[in-house]
Amino acid sequence: MNIHDLMTKNVELIDPGTNLRAAAQRMRDEDIGALPVGENDRLVGMVTDRDIVARGVASDRAPSECTVRDVMSEGVYYCFEDEDAQRASDVMAEHKVRRLPVLNREKRLVGIVAMADLARDGAVGDALKQVSESMPDPRA
Repeated sequence: MNIHDLMTKNVELIDPGTNLRAAAQRMRDEDIGALPVGENDRLVGMVTDRDIVARGVASDRAPSECTVRDVMSEGVYYCFEDEDAQRASDVMAEHKVRRLPVLNREKRLVGIVAMADLARDGAVGDALKQVSESMPDPRA
């Protein structure tokens, strides 16, 4: 199946200058765990709820004074909307990520594809196994 058919559409970029409190509130309000970060209509990073906690709050940074740019991941892995779902699964497995921004061929953000989206298509097997192996055991 094509990634375009599986992805979440109407995804909006968050500005890297946004403070962590506002980013966290947006994640809460939209019930999501990651936001694509954009500057001048270009994808420049991703920020996750884990980034906010591990790189921000746990590092004793005030959420109202620390920005998304301070905690975001800059090395963004992505896929194109016209690619096969297996390609997204392969990228997730290789880089041990659970979500990928989806770009059109003009490299503009058009959506996000998550492991759960791929699970509905059955393309998630190896990605789920490899990403899960990289995650710490919450029981430890």
